[in-house]
Amino acid sequence: MIKYKTEEEIAVMREGGKIHAKILKKVAQKVKAGVKTQELNDYAEKLIDEAGGVGSFFGYQSDDASKPYPASLCVSINEEIVHGIPNHDGNRILFEGDIVSLDMGFTYSLTGSPQVRPMITDAAITVPVGKISDDAATLIRATYEALEKGINTMQIGGHIGDIGAAIMQVAMKYNLGIIEGLSGHGVGYSVHEEPYVPNRAERGEGPELREGLVIAIEPMFSLGSREIKRLSDGYTFITRDKSLSAHFEHTVAVTKNGIEVLTR
Repeated sequence: MIKYKTEEEIAVMREGGKIHAKILKKVAQKVKAGVKTQELNDYAEKLIDEAGGVGSFFGYQSDDASKPYPASLCVSINEEIVHGIPNHDGNRILFEGDIVSLDMGFTYSLTGSPQVRPMITDAAITVPVGKISDDAATLIRATYEALEKGINTMQIGGHIGDIGAAIMQVAMKYNLGIIEGLSGHGVGYSVHEEPYVPNRAERGEGPELREGLVIAIEPMFSLGSREIKRLSDGYTFITRDKSLSAHFEHTVAVTKNGIEVLTR
């Protein structure tokens, strides 16, 4: 069941989303060759704590994992699509030419508004590590373009499928693979809520876009296979053929005034 948000709850997400975006931007600026993935997570957690928020992913329990997620930031490199665990192999660093997805959930509450529960926003960016290949640069650019196209196609009274149709058109334009089995989702009270927000759909399909709906839109493209594989850690998804992948995400609300990106 879709859980529609009140104006007051969206106001909390709006404020939290602004902080969220600033944190992701600052973490992205730390990305360079030689940096440990754990350093990126530690910096994100420092900024989250200073902002008075909570990392929504820390302690998240996947049905297919034996342990809760151990970090606040997902750091997914190259063929890793989403949910890469920082430093999961002990001493992992970034190398020149890598591309890295930084994905973070942020739980925030407004000071002086105890009547409104803490609310969650979700956002991700993919950034280069130094000089990258032309194909990798095109992949990043196209995936970001797909996110913007998906958002721009939204309108009150439209449908969830409109978003996936717009994203799909961008993938076809660049001849890229749309990752299958992973999608966007509702967000706010918890990290993952209904509705399912596919990156491949037909216009007019799915739930109506109506006031109070808040969703995370997150196109994920690859240079090769659309098929995925989950690693033994229970969280990290990779492309089955180990081709490069990119991922962008925004939390977007449908309000009485129209469509609003909360994590811009």
